[in-house]
Amino acid sequence: MERTLPCLALVIPCYNEEAGLAHAMDTLDQFLVKLKNDGLIRDDSFALYVDDGSHDATWRIIEERGMLSPHNRGLKLAGNVGHQNALLAGMLEIRNEADCLISMDADLQDDIHAIPAMLRRFAGGCDIVYGVRDNRDSDTSFKRGTAGFFYRLMARIGVRIVPQHADYRLVSQTAANALAHYGESNLFLRGIFPSMGFRSDTVTYARKERQYGKTKYPLERMLSFAWQGITSFSGIPLRLAGLFSIGALLLALVEVFLTLLAWARGEVVTGWTSMMVVMLFLGSVQLFCLALIGEYLAKIYTEVKRRPRYIVEKKF
Repeated sequence: MERTLPCLALVIPCYNEEAGLAHAMDTLDQFLVKLKNDGLIRDDSFALYVDDGSHDATWRIIEERGMLSPHNRGLKLAGNVGHQNALLAGMLEIRNEADCLISMDADLQDDIHAIPAMLRRFAGGCDIVYGVRDNRDSDTSFKRGTAGFFYRLMARIGVRIVPQHADYRLVSQTAANALAHYGESNLFLRGIFPSMGFRSDTVTYARKERQYGKTKYPLERMLSFAWQGITSFSGIPLRLAGLFSIGALLLALVEVFLTLLAWARGEVVTGWTSMMVVMLFLGSVQLFCLALIGEYLAKIYTEVKRRPRYIVEKKF
């Protein structure tokens, strides 16, 4: 079913983006005007910039630009809650003011010229349209390899996720309202949206290199984010701990059997080295299993407290 001309809201999380934010706001402001002139969106469409507790002049820039253009709006969070929660805050705060939302990063590495194709998919009846990178040529070989491994791993453990998709997506008001019912604190939006079941499609684009500032996702944060996705959507790591325990038990039984066999032959069994190897192996397996259990317990602890995922300080 064809939809009528939509009111579009761009949702842009910002954290310490003062270096390139003014350029990004000018670019998006002009692009919104172009979309309106091309008859793709309504005149009341806008961009919402979510300040995720920045320590620089990010919020000042958002406020100043908001006074200059009716297309720019701002949402300031009381503290740094992380990219996923900042994105969630922006979407939930304005979900009833727009027919569709497009989330994207403030660095403009996601090609804005893919937006018209997203809007056409939305007009054709899709509730979610994923922006998918057509290549990773701008990444290092290490990053390409780890990203590929992550997507394959997520598929193997049964997590529905769109390969080569980050958080550049169009979401209808219907899907955004459904998102409001997801109450978990351990957010992994890349896994939540595919699990909703709404009609969806993809649009490919070429990701650009970052021109201003530095990445907010160094290696340690990327690994943490990947682990968050795995443990938020799958209990397989806990089963893996069980398999390790069975493997350790079998290894111990083999060692006992070999020792008894040597005694039966009348051999002198010293076995200090093999005994220490088995002990160290068993100890490391136990610690690994305890760490996995602790990770899931920590997630349960976070969830049962039911603390707010974000607090709005200012909004215009």
